[in-house]
Amino acid sequence: MIICPSCRYKEIPGALFCSQCGAQLVTASDPDLQKDPMTETSSNTKGKPDLKSTSPMMSAGARISLHLVESGQILPLAERTEFSLGRVAEGQPIMPDIDLTPYKAYENGVSRLHAILKLVNEQVTILDLGSSNGTYVNGNRLVPSVERPLNHGDMIHLGKLKIQILFSPEDK
Repeated sequence: MIICPSCRYKEIPGALFCSQCGAQLVTASDPDLQKDPMTETSSNTKGKPDLKSTSPMMSAGARISLHLVESGQILPLAERTEFSLGRVAEGQPIMPDIDLTPYKAYENGVSRLHAILKLVNEQVTILDLGSSNGTYVNGNRLVPSVERPLNHGDMIHLGKLKIQILFSPEDK
């Protein structure tokens, strides 16, 4: 377990942000963060940058889950390569694949069709669908209709709804 330096909440290993207060869990004093992956070289690359550590790819067979921070609920995603995220409203003709209505989506400013998560070639991306209140990854607002790669532990905000993306090994 990782303990948040701000609120002392115990977080899952690999988390980058605290699911309770949103504080960053990795600090500049961590030895791995002091290395710049664009200048670090490994012995077999002969001076070329080691890009493996910066890859947003997930391991083969891994599963994707959404950790809804406020409720603590984990929503596993399976059997598909694309999921729309949003909320349901009366009379809405097109429904999102993942309905966030039970998690205070309306109160948190989630649009009816807010964003899309995609899994292509073991890479997970998110795309904002022109939502009213925006989609953020680790505090950075996404440009609508532009895919953004995701990594394990990234904190997504759909409006004000906090969701942490988790990759876990496939169960055998």
